[in-house]
Amino acid sequence: RDILEKKLADAEVSEEEQNNLLKRFEKKETEYMRLQRHKMGADDFEPLTMIGKGAFGEVRICKEKATGHVYAMKKLKKSEMLRRGQVEHVKAERNLLAEVDSNCIVKLYCSFQDDEFLYLIMEYLPGGDMMTLLMRKDILTEDEARFYVGETVLAIESIHKHNYIHRDIKPDNLLLDKNGHMKLSDFGLCKPLDCSNLQEKDFTLAKNLSGALQSDGRPAPPKRTQQEQLQHWQRNRRMLAYSTVGTPDYIAPEVLLKKGYGMECDWWSLGAIMYEMLVGYPPFYSDEPMSTCRKIVNWRTHLKFPEEAKLSPEAKDLISKLLCNVEQRLGTKGANEIKAHPWFKGIEWDKLYQMKAAFIPEVNDELDTQNFEKFEEVD
Repeated sequence: RDILEKKLADAEVSEEEQNNLLKRFEKKETEYMRLQRHKMGADDFEPLTMIGKGAFGEVRICKEKATGHVYAMKKLKKSEMLRRGQVEHVKAERNLLAEVDSNCIVKLYCSFQDDEFLYLIMEYLPGGDMMTLLMRKDILTEDEARFYVGETVLAIESIHKHNYIHRDIKPDNLLLDKNGHMKLSDFGLCKPLDCSNLQEKDFTLAKNLSGALQSDGRPAPPKRTQQEQLQHWQRNRRMLAYSTVGTPDYIAPEVLLKKGYGMECDWWSLGAIMYEMLVGYPPFYSDEPMSTCRKIVNWRTHLKFPEEAKLSPEAKDLISKLLCNVEQRLGTKGANEIKAHPWFKGIEWDKLYQMKAAFIPEVNDELDTQNFEKFEEVD
């Protein structure tokens, strides 16, 4: 609070605005403290519409019975998580969310468990996620993409400052608030694809490249136009997003190869998402997840920009500097390397979250879920 007061005093904010901001902060703080103090349990919440589901459980909006406040409740099946060794992953997520107070990250209010499930009570962001936005828009203009890529840079930077590596940044983990600003989450509930049974030699053997190379070793001509590839990706992506395997499309090669990796792997994911925003599908998309893995590991052969996408030279340059070897990857020396790239020329980084968003989602009330996928309710 003291830091906020000092910042406000330094930031030439009118006194009225300072008071409003402090009031908002106090409201959030008391809500947070109240939930922490009172030992919460599943019975304190009324579960409502499902907005996400995956290998370990589901996400629903819910109402706290005592106050009527709306939250997102992430409900994870403990047996499944233990079976897949995901408990540490969720603990890390919970700890990170609890300690990082950033407007770029989805806020966690409290967590509790019963015999069967672990529950995370988080803020509900009614604007939907980037995956749904991209499905509705197909592709974004460079100006629109610049806004979202910029906010993603700030979100990644804020978790890296806490020495946390996300490893699995993808459009379904980028959520939009009611004003269209983006926050990073992990609503996917999906395990990153496990390629540990693949050796590096598997990736490089031509016979395993499922038609990516011709018999004489030259790359095969692309089988689909950009438009065909886009339609194909759109048809398959929903299924991929909710499958128990998850999608490897945004995962860095060093993570797939279990080589040991650092924070740079999140900047690779940023490059893959930026490519998808501008081209309409991710850079290494393939009908078969294993084939996608191979393409990612052999990115030198497979990273191509379709002519008809008409990307600016700066956009191509930035993507190429993110989708590359760890040693050369932009961001290795910190987020400022990326912020200084010419594609971001003119962006006021410290004002990005105060700007009008590229798209304002339609949100009618606090329980509105129209910006999320519809899920079949199974009793």
